[in-house]
Amino acid sequence: MSTRNLDKLMAPRSVVAIGASTRPNSVGNAVTRNLLTADFQGDVYLVNIKGGTLEGRTVFRKVSDLPSVPDLAVIMTPAETIPGLITALGEFGTRVAVVISAGPGNGADARVVNARWRKRLLRAAKPYLMRIVGPNCIGFAAPRVGLNASFGPTGLKAGRIAAVAQSGAVLAGLADWGAAQGIGFSHLFSMGDMADVDFGDVLDMLSRDYDTRAVLMYVEGISQARKFMSAARSVARVKPVIVLKGGRHAAAAAATASHTGSMAGSAAVYDAAFARAGLVRVLGLGELFDAAETLGHGLAPRNSRLAILTNGGGAGIVATDLLMDEGGEMASILPRTIAQLDKQLPRAWSRANPVDIVGDADGPRYAAALNALADDRGVGAVLAMNVPTALTSSVEAARAVASAEGVKVVPVIGCWVGGPEAQAGRRVLHEAGIPAYDTPLRAVRGFMHIVEYRRGQRALQRTPPSVPEARSDTHLVRSIVAGALAEKREILTEPEAKRVLAAYGIPVVATEIVLDAAEAAAAATRIGFPVAVKILSRDITHKSDVGGVALDLVSEQAVLDAVREMKGKLLVHANKARIDGFVVQPMIKRPHAVELILGAAEDPVFGPILLVGHGGTATEVIDDKALALPPLDPVLAEDALSRTRVDRLLRGYRDRAPADRGAVGDAMVRLSQLIADVNEIAELDINPLLADADGVLALDARIVVRKPQPGQERAARFAIRPYPVELETEIEHRGEKLFIRPIRPDDEPMLQSFTKRLTPEDVRLRFFGPMRELSHEMAARLTQIDYDRAMAFLLLDHKRKELLGVGRLAADPGFEQGEFALVVASDQQGKGYGALLLNHVLHYGKARGMKRVIGYVLRENNKMLGLAKHLGFRRDGGRMGEPDVRLVKTLGSL
Repeated sequence: MSTRNLDKLMAPRSVVAIGASTRPNSVGNAVTRNLLTADFQGDVYLVNIKGGTLEGRTVFRKVSDLPSVPDLAVIMTPAETIPGLITALGEFGTRVAVVISAGPGNGADARVVNARWRKRLLRAAKPYLMRIVGPNCIGFAAPRVGLNASFGPTGLKAGRIAAVAQSGAVLAGLADWGAAQGIGFSHLFSMGDMADVDFGDVLDMLSRDYDTRAVLMYVEGISQARKFMSAARSVARVKPVIVLKGGRHAAAAAATASHTGSMAGSAAVYDAAFARAGLVRVLGLGELFDAAETLGHGLAPRNSRLAILTNGGGAGIVATDLLMDEGGEMASILPRTIAQLDKQLPRAWSRANPVDIVGDADGPRYAAALNALADDRGVGAVLAMNVPTALTSSVEAARAVASAEGVKVVPVIGCWVGGPEAQAGRRVLHEAGIPAYDTPLRAVRGFMHIVEYRRGQRALQRTPPSVPEARSDTHLVRSIVAGALAEKREILTEPEAKRVLAAYGIPVVATEIVLDAAEAAAAATRIGFPVAVKILSRDITHKSDVGGVALDLVSEQAVLDAVREMKGKLLVHANKARIDGFVVQPMIKRPHAVELILGAAEDPVFGPILLVGHGGTATEVIDDKALALPPLDPVLAEDALSRTRVDRLLRGYRDRAPADRGAVGDAMVRLSQLIADVNEIAELDINPLLADADGVLALDARIVVRKPQPGQERAARFAIRPYPVELETEIEHRGEKLFIRPIRPDDEPMLQSFTKRLTPEDVRLRFFGPMRELSHEMAARLTQIDYDRAMAFLLLDHKRKELLGVGRLAADPGFEQGEFALVVASDQQGKGYGALLLNHVLHYGKARGMKRVIGYVLRENNKMLGLAKHLGFRRDGGRMGEPDVRLVKTLGSL
């Protein structure tokens, strides 16, 4: 479902409360009271089957009696009445309903009964394209328009933060805390059971809402991972999103055949997903409140370096330690700033950061120090701290900070530590629009949430290096997998698994398969001693658990003895397992290599996940790992690897040379491509993967396969759509061979070079204004696209080196409509490339089910206007006050 009709939720002009009541302590009474006492300027209608009046207002008996169609309905009646009410509202013309009531189920079968009931609600809403928020929620509020359609707290203040919570209690707590702290909200969404409107829908709306500058989220579970990831990535590009995941320590997943598989369904997967989307994760409600404090007051640090201003040396030291613990950075104060402070402060001041202005600091001293720090461009923000003393007034100090000129120059965070006196000081800061905390930890974390968001944005905008296209034999892999499935095997043999890895360019140790002890001894002689011998059995996954591995065998006799001993152990530990033979491998002597594990598995929510960490037989005990959502590129692989402790070993130490971390990243990228290409791979472990200065080598691997779900396309299971290689195509145009493919993140240098070749006039026509060069930030946004919602096709010459043009299509969340953009190299115009690219874009949109394509073109861009007319676009006016023309084409006519 798209965001269709949700504009009626965000800013309704009229509301109806169905189930309005005067009965004390009832939900109907609480919601009605909140609706009527808030400052909503639109019409509020009340409906109750009993009729009558309430607070001097007419209570209508049924929806059809209302004098006009309400934009939004809030329903609080018994569960069995609601499907009929949805139908009545839909017929009347209402397009959004907030269902506060819970389902009818109770007892052992409540889950099943409520699921059926929710389906009835959706069936009732579907003919009218009606949207449903909830059910089982506390309601919705939009304080900026004076709407409180909930049974949450009253007295909500309008602000620039949106709060979105799956738990009504958490949302109510946030709202009540905000009211007490004077922090306002743009919207408060209680998500409830999410029968229809889910997190993805809400985030899509908030990404385009100018009055929302930041988002706070409480999440217990995600229903549609790809929609959520697309929406989250979209909103996080333009505003901070702070998220708290509830239920982090649910029961462990069922046992699986791979180490990576045991991670599926864990909170660590959510953490990886949030990081990939650019969301800032917090671990408790306190941190969520702290984030609301800084975000609610619009804190925007100039950089990530913090200066600490305090009247207590110990308090400043504590804050410094906490900042370092959180990964923060202290500002280095410039010599001229120190000289300026020397003139303003007593001789006993610290002359360093933290700036300790001594315990008798009064208001003027605070103001003077703050003004000096504000003039230092190396200071990103100032943490002003105060500990009450008998010598001065904390309230006076707060007033001085609030009125200092420096507050207008540099963001300031207050931390007034203590009881009533400090609380009064914090109140002064709040009233002045300055975030204020009661402990150094909360203040530091509040600051770091903003820093972490900015760091995440920079990380997401890093350009991956251009790497040669990896050679992969997908056909061979599919034949191996098909053979196993035909034999009704879920686990590939070790030799099969290594052939799969080798087919994708992941180095593997040489392997020979033999049938008995004599053949094993002969193979060992050919390979050269020492060797390793392993049992080969389709029934045994972890060979070492049943004594099926023998290492460092230095003679034929040792091999013969090892094979006989394995057979004996097998009779004891796995007497029903079939022996298919034995595997003989050379013992790899790489004394400085680090053992890693690489893995892939399928999470029930987010689909395929990748793992990297400390490998070997003790991998579970060491528990050092990082998860990442594919698809990966070298930058994302590097990021995941850097989050492990074992990465410190890979970087080298003492006499150990650094390992080839690039080779590790390359193996991760190839593994990501493998699971994208071969749908049948459910779980995979490479353990150990040796890594040293000479590269990587897979010593052992296990792969679990299964038949994919009927009709499931290659990329459908991914939370983030992989690069659509299937859209690459060679075409012939006027006797010339050309190549069209989707854009990739590593195309940034090519795109920047292409833009430099455009004439100033072509740049103006494409970007609606002059531009000397394409910035990294803009280039990253143009190349790092979400393939599920946007597409950019590059037109290249037959050698695939020269970029001739770019055609783009950005879709709305429901893929109903898309906006195109087109540019052709200035020296290549007049060859029909524009028509070729735009036609390609239009056919792609139609193939994805898009109904119409629009575009905005400057009125003087005659070439583009002529091309659009030739391709069947019609003019549809222009935007108010803008020098452009809106073009529209219905794709049904293609």
